Amino acid sequence: MKIFSASQIKACDAYTIHASGISSHNLMERAATACVSWIGSRFAGDTVFIVLCGTGNNGGDGLAITRLLHQQGYIAKAFLLQIKPELSEDCSRNLQLLQKIDDNLVQILQPGTFITDIPQHIVVIDAILGTGLNREPDDWVRSFIAHINEISNRKLAIDIPSGMPADMIPEHPEHILRVNDTLSFQFYKRSFLHTETGKACGELHIIDIGLNDTFIQATHSSYCIIDEQLAGGIYKKRMPFSHKGTYGTAFIVAGSYGMMGAASLAVKAACRAGAGKVKALIPECGYNILQTSVPEAMCVTQGDKHLGRICEWEGAQAIGIGPGIGTRNETARALADFIEKCKQPIVLDADALNILSAQPELLHKLPTHSILTPHPKEFEKLFGPTGNSMQMLELARTKAMKFNIYIVLKGRYTAIVSPDGECRYNVTGNPGMATGGSGDVLTGVITGLLAQGYEPFDAATLGVYVHGLAGDKAAEELSEYSLIAGDIILSLGKAFKEVDNYC
Repeated sequence: MKIFSASQIKACDAYTIHASGISSHNLMERAATACVSWIGSRFAGDTVFIVLCGTGNNGGDGLAITRLLHQQGYIAKAFLLQIKPELSEDCSRNLQLLQKIDDNLVQILQPGTFITDIPQHIVVIDAILGTGLNREPDDWVRSFIAHINEISNRKLAIDIPSGMPADMIPEHPEHILRVNDTLSFQFYKRSFLHTETGKACGELHIIDIGLNDTFIQATHSSYCIIDEQLAGGIYKKRMPFSHKGTYGTAFIVAGSYGMMGAASLAVKAACRAGAGKVKALIPECGYNILQTSVPEAMCVTQGDKHLGRICEWEGAQAIGIGPGIGTRNETARALADFIEKCKQPIVLDADALNILSAQPELLHKLPTHSILTPHPKEFEKLFGPTGNSMQMLELARTKAMKFNIYIVLKGRYTAIVSPDGECRYNVTGNPGMATGGSGDVLTGVITGLLAQGYEPFDAATLGVYVHGLAGDKAAEELSEYSLIAGDIILSLGKAFKEVDNYC
């Protein structure tokens, strides 16, 4: 699913209106009807709603929703904030339609006016400001939003929470109206997918309002969501007459004294991700641990408690390095020597990234199309600080293009960026995966897919998607609180089975 900018969404609306031979009012009615259908499937008939409307088209959506809720038997009232002297054409028309039914269904609030003493049982629908927002709300609207944020009522946002720009993180994200649910028309907005703004959205729901598919398919965006269609298109079904050699060898370089759990998790995940063979290079102190915990894997050792040389990797189709290796001088030298020699893409995570950040000259020597999997702190150590998470992602795009690598920037909505500047956001996964070892599992999954012949961008994309989906399966069974990294590995089979059904 493509992610469009606010201007692209506006153009898509206009194209849909022209191509379908409908009016902008008809399209607004279609959007309001879809929202009311969603609301009607989730709220009892005696639910009471107040709808907060602005003077633009988002306010027009809110007024139309108020009318449709009333017609379906709900108790609903709109409050129109007189932000501007003039209403947009469609907002004005929907105000007239609502007033024609009953003047008491809408109240116009003059600047400086607030709503107080809203009973707890009333559901608040936010339709004050829409995707066209490109500046901070004025003082009154900002204060109004702050007041609504203080109440604990259930809140829904129509298309986007008020005060949130679609394409950027504002200087003051605290001025965004915080809701429980966001009903977004047709597309995700980029601001939904970044921590500073996304936490105001609550649960995201993409509402299909029938925007023109020809425009959507023909219009390029560098940003997209990894959805079922994309994941299913990447996934390769097993061939009936294949053997373990068909699916390649994954070579995992991991572990040190006290950190053999990281190695075990990465190796086991590579096995579960479908690699034909998995071979681990670990220090001698972890030999019995790995042979016992992952009997399916081959195991070679180097060094006593820490790796001092990376060897015996020749012939492997994929190499993953970093989980638990530490950053001792001998290990750092071993990684630098290996990068000098290796010509195939490498997956680098954890301590391998910490070593890179201490020796930034190695970035220029990385094999083409290597995959780096940093979390935000690791990324900052590698490439420097940024003002917010969206700026961090844009810096990741720049660095991916500069070094001809892929970067998996981990987070609530992990993003994978390519040397071409393409960005894929992942929406599987849950907060239960914020647990030690989860990143080691991801390294193993991506390396296991790379071993099977997936291109690096696809291996990273499918790996992140399946990793998150496995976490969701585990959380369904065990809860987010009790989820540990090993549970993600145990649920990989369920995740791959689901992806197999997409094909």
